[in-house]
Amino acid sequence: MSTETLDPMERLLAERACERLIVEFVRRLDLGDPSSVADLFTPDGVWQWPHGDRRVEGRDALRRYFGSRPKDRLSRRMSTNILVTVDSASEATATSYFATYRIDGYTGGMVPPVLPANVGHYEDTFRKVDGTWLLAGRVTFLPFGGDTVQLGRPDRS
Repeated sequence: MSTETLDPMERLLAERACERLIVEFVRRLDLGDPSSVADLFTPDGVWQWPHGDRRVEGRDALRRYFGSRPKDRLSRRMSTNILVTVDSASEATATSYFATYRIDGYTGGMVPPVLPANVGHYEDTFRKVDGTWLLAGRVTFLPFGGDTVQLGRPDRS
């Protein structure tokens, strides 16, 4: 089914559902349970980062991967410029931009601001499964990146 034959309301609802997945992904990493990010993916969902040939496939692997982040990590991601394209009643794609602020060794309270650890964009594919939109794939592109700041350790610069 092409986008021309989609009802405008159906297209709008699909776009909004995909936008919400992008925002929910970030919220779960920063403020929720990181391993639950896996629940936003299809059972065969894939997250990959071409730099370093990192590829994680399937919900169980995604749960382990995102759940393995350090417990003392504090992060905040800023997402913007979300552009969703609905390709059919059950498939869509999106591009969104992000900046990640991240430190390890966090024990509470306010910390001095740091520069973003990463700035890049995601290229996502979505699939509607049993009436629910899910991420089928996420590719992370990082043209700007650096090490995570380690609180309580000497600066490595």
